[in-house]
Amino acid sequence: MTSPVRILITGAGSGLGRAIALAWARRGARVLIADIAQVRSEETVALCMAAGATEASFLPLDIRQEADFQNARSWLEQHWHGVDIVVNNAGVAGGGNFDGISEDDWQWMLDINLMGVVRGCRAFTPLFQSQQQGQFVNIASMAGLLNPPAMANYNVAKAGVIALSETLAAELMPWNIHTLVVCPSYFQTNLNESLRTNDPLTRMALDKLLASSAITADDIAEGILAAVDNGEQLYLPHEQARMAWDSKRNTPGTIPADIQAYARKLAAVRGQK
Repeated sequence: MTSPVRILITGAGSGLGRAIALAWARRGARVLIADIAQVRSEETVALCMAAGATEASFLPLDIRQEADFQNARSWLEQHWHGVDIVVNNAGVAGGGNFDGISEDDWQWMLDINLMGVVRGCRAFTPLFQSQQQGQFVNIASMAGLLNPPAMANYNVAKAGVIALSETLAAELMPWNIHTLVVCPSYFQTNLNESLRTNDPLTRMALDKLLASSAITADDIAEGILAAVDNGEQLYLPHEQARMAWDSKRNTPGTIPADIQAYARKLAAVRGQK
């Protein structure tokens, strides 16, 4: 009989993290919800058990604290004798005009969206190596590939996650450690709750884009499971974003037409052009 998959998911109290937790719970996995939001995380635990998880637990984890990741690793070794999948999902939103993003905003964004993933991978790579197997799932964004305007700090952080993931995919391969990087575009989630910006237009645009998306967090979660099953290294859930990425790769050094149009629209609204 196959043992249940053991999985840790950061930021699983809500949004995509919760959807990923429930998708694995339906497969009977053991799910560790690692988040700073206790009430929401306990709700996710209950939902996972109702969905069919073999076991579900909550562990407080702030991705800005390396000690929290070490504590999670110790918990997993003690209670489940290891872990099979680590999903570095927790993150925040931010943006605005480049000259309006402060150095503090840059530090905040990079500490959470990039270094939070780095810390997660650093904490669990030695355990995966000792197990001779493991799977990282790092949640990035199409923003890290397409670099839309008015999102400089977010774009840079997510591009870093993509670069890290591609590096680890090759570097850790000899230990049978796989790395999947997920690059969604906008989808129905509560990402706007974490948005940090001084630009009301950025907030309005994000709210509109999230609300108008036809893709849900559940859709992306099921796609992630399929990508893990297939041993993929890159998963792009949105068809339109995939087309834009293909266009950019085929014409390097150019800005995709839709990105140019969006930049001009932003400038016109702000009265800059």
